[in-house]
Amino acid sequence: MIEWRETHIKERNFILILSFLVGVFAAVAAFLLKSSIHLIQNLLTDSFSRYSVNYWYLVFPAVGISLTYLFVRFVVKDNISHGVTRILYAISQRKSILKLHNTWTSLVGSAVTIGFGGSVGAEAPIVLTGAAIGSNLGNFFKMDQKTLMLLVGCGAAGAIGGIFKAPIAGLMFTLEVLMLEMTLTAIVPLLISSVTATALSYIFSGSSFTFEFGTYESFSVARIPHLILLGIVCGLVSLYFTRGMNRLEGVFRLVKNPFYKLLIGGATLSLFIFLFPPLYGEGYDTIVALLNGHSSTVLDRSLFLGLGSSPWVIIIYLVLIIVFKIFASAATTSGGGVGGIFAPSLFVGCLTGFVVSHLLKLVGFPVPESNFALAGMSGLMSGVMHAPLTGIFLIAELTGGYNLFMTLMIVSTVSYLTIIIFEPHSLYAMRLAQKGELMTHHKDKAILSMLKMENFIETDFIVLNPEMTLGELVKNISRSKRNLFPVLHPITNKIIGIVLVDEVRNIMFRQDLYDRFKVNKLMTSVPATLNVNMPMEKVMDIFEDTNSWYLPVVDDDKVYLGFVSKSKIFNSYRHVLVHFSDE
Repeated sequence: MIEWRETHIKERNFILILSFLVGVFAAVAAFLLKSSIHLIQNLLTDSFSRYSVNYWYLVFPAVGISLTYLFVRFVVKDNISHGVTRILYAISQRKSILKLHNTWTSLVGSAVTIGFGGSVGAEAPIVLTGAAIGSNLGNFFKMDQKTLMLLVGCGAAGAIGGIFKAPIAGLMFTLEVLMLEMTLTAIVPLLISSVTATALSYIFSGSSFTFEFGTYESFSVARIPHLILLGIVCGLVSLYFTRGMNRLEGVFRLVKNPFYKLLIGGATLSLFIFLFPPLYGEGYDTIVALLNGHSSTVLDRSLFLGLGSSPWVIIIYLVLIIVFKIFASAATTSGGGVGGIFAPSLFVGCLTGFVVSHLLKLVGFPVPESNFALAGMSGLMSGVMHAPLTGIFLIAELTGGYNLFMTLMIVSTVSYLTIIIFEPHSLYAMRLAQKGELMTHHKDKAILSMLKMENFIETDFIVLNPEMTLGELVKNISRSKRNLFPVLHPITNKIIGIVLVDEVRNIMFRQDLYDRFKVNKLMTSVPATLNVNMPMEKVMDIFEDTNSWYLPVVDDDKVYLGFVSKSKIFNSYRHVLVHFSDE
């Protein structure tokens, strides 16, 4: 089959065919995931009364993440959480190869998690699913690494397009969040996947927008100061969301026993959902209610229902939800559930925009709540994901609010500019950035992140003992092709110095000195040592700081492993640069 394809179909045309197939499969996966979530939610909660507290909220979320934990541990036997982070890692470190099970396991895990009330979104799992479809389809047809990376992007674009009916947002998400650099040639396959998935989504579920709402007011120049204020607030809330989620996940990582982690996560999640029912699931019902002016309904089924529906009660209630949303989301993913931060960022953004508009009204500045709620969604997404274009186009496509582009652009831009003052990476990229494993849009850094230290270690250096005499050193020099010799501690094998041929050339032929000098007197200190797990960007920084061409590599216990050559890294860098540049 592969030989026939290579003979009869041009490479470029075949990539277009694959991008179409990826879009089809991504749309089917998105439809199955949305349908499964809604089916489970309807079965569990349709009978709940709006006007009374429901104690099932203390049970369902914990059951959901427990079932998901069992599924992941005993069926999947692999980590399927943090879907977008895993895609970024695959692009950066594993040549865009995602495991076959990723094409379906995230769907099952997130459907159960969210259907039972997990306070996360389905978007990261579906993006991982779409990317895995693209990766495995390309791998099946033995495509090269550059094409695999493109097909991973096609899967992500198709997944966003399919689940949100937002083709441009799918394209922008892939360009802003996932891709190193995309040429005009690569844009076409991404568009094909995104548009194909969106078109099939319309066929499967109708032509309605994800968030239907009544009316919105046109852009007004007089509201620009208020929109700038909203953008700043969204940027600060994004910072709270990003760092808060990261730190809470870090706290959960300190709990080593998975049963205790599940117990803590389940109890925390259920308690918060019982206190604040809008935290149940994705929270899209709450978004629709706020967009359509039904703000009092957010108090339904909660302990706050008896306090009335005055503006201050609603504002305090929504602010508490904004504060505690990250606790519920972190408890879901860290406790054992599967889901992403896409929906939580939309949810928190909508509440933030609504609260700001409400407060402005109370102090005498009447602004449209629905406009600000939409802009808040765009602002939070731009801040949390560091993807302003994705935030702008996604909200416009989700709601049909294309006339609000100026509003969305102002808030998204200000929010993004606010958060990058404090946080250089999105929540998706933060974990990889801390390890130096992030592929970025900066070409030099991106290519260096693809180079692995273990591929550059040279081990053909003759090792010296510090007690060797000059005569023994000369014998080793005569049988070596190197002009550098590491000196190791005889017991610990840790490097304690180096001998350079140039440094001993003036005495190496004086036989009368052969027994007088020992290596420990002739060696010089090492300019620096490199850890085998050190990111390549830092390695190059050390080379530049020390002005060296060879540096020793050690493991975590400081044991000598070999040397790394700067020139060899440069050669590999040039090779990768040519491979990924425009052809």
